[in-house]
Amino acid sequence: MGSTVKSSGMTRRQLIVMATAAAAPLCGQEIQLFDGRTLKGWTIEQGPETAFYANGDGETVVHPGSNFPTWLRSDAEFENFDWSGEVFLKGWANGGLYFCAPHHGPPTECGFKLNIFHKLDNPPLKESVGAIFPVLAPSKVTVRPKAEWNTFRIRLDWPSLKVWWNGALVQDLNLEANEELKHRLRRGHLGIESLSYPLRYRHFKITRLPGKESWELLYDNPADLNKWTTAEQASWESIGNVLRADGLGYLVSKSRYQDFIFECYVRASRFSNGGVLFRGGTENSDPRYEIQIHDVEGAVYPTGSLYGLERANPYPRIRPEEWFLFQLTARGKRCVVRINGVTVVDCNKLDRTEAGTILIQAHQKGSWIEYKGLRIKRL
Repeated sequence: MGSTVKSSGMTRRQLIVMATAAAAPLCGQEIQLFDGRTLKGWTIEQGPETAFYANGDGETVVHPGSNFPTWLRSDAEFENFDWSGEVFLKGWANGGLYFCAPHHGPPTECGFKLNIFHKLDNPPLKESVGAIFPVLAPSKVTVRPKAEWNTFRIRLDWPSLKVWWNGALVQDLNLEANEELKHRLRRGHLGIESLSYPLRYRHFKITRLPGKESWELLYDNPADLNKWTTAEQASWESIGNVLRADGLGYLVSKSRYQDFIFECYVRASRFSNGGVLFRGGTENSDPRYEIQIHDVEGAVYPTGSLYGLERANPYPRIRPEEWFLFQLTARGKRCVVRINGVTVVDCNKLDRTEAGTILIQAHQKGSWIEYKGLRIKRL
């Protein structure tokens, strides 16, 4: 008997996402990101509802009663764009601007953070204002910290990233040339980080630039189940944009992929066991490679490990029942696995380089695993 799959229909959140996408501004059209009076179009993440507020003077303010990891997230997502605005600095101040940030997972590691800091560092440091924190220092420091408004501009047109601070070009990068930054998300949310300093922001404007990514959605709603078959016994439940699994079994993609980038979000119960398998077949006896999802730190192959070949290092400490970003790149003999923006496996030992299926696994009866946002990009 094969696995069972149940569909629970479309969720309210999916309808909201569809409505938001339909209302998204056209490419080349400049829009204001704040209306100057409310936080409409933005959502406070991982913090109290008072963490950010509009002060009535057209400014968005970080409340000192909030702290990291609280951040303010744009409801819309952006790929390539030209974003500008102003930030008011007075005395000791620290914060950050996120872009290409994930819906779940740490924005600094999964996406990008432009650091905000008051010090006139000379030479510039990886924590100076204008740094892509904590990876790259700016070319110069042009901060104005004495109760002054500072301007910023971020232009992302992958792989080109340029940043201006107070009119000075402080970053001019080819992201594909940086081994860390090349694996970051290329599309995601904008955000303001809270570090409990009462920074003020205004005049946020953004222009969308033409997109370049081409992803295939493997699962985003119950209709996408026709892209998969089942193998072995497991209970699969389709709940809106979430696939929930319990028991022992697989969903097997009908299409085959050779070199690719695969991304999804994963959430699992404590001590869960499952995985994402690739370059496989359709039968259980077919060879395939497996990336473990196993919430046991002392296991030989815990979460993120390439089963039988390389243990995840560092071990990704994920809280049970918390969504995390899963990224897998397979190119020839090389396999790179990133969990919440941290590379835990970089292995160049894959013997099988031919195309194969993608398999989503549940591997333990009585524990559950959920997957969502499954997408793949052929390389």
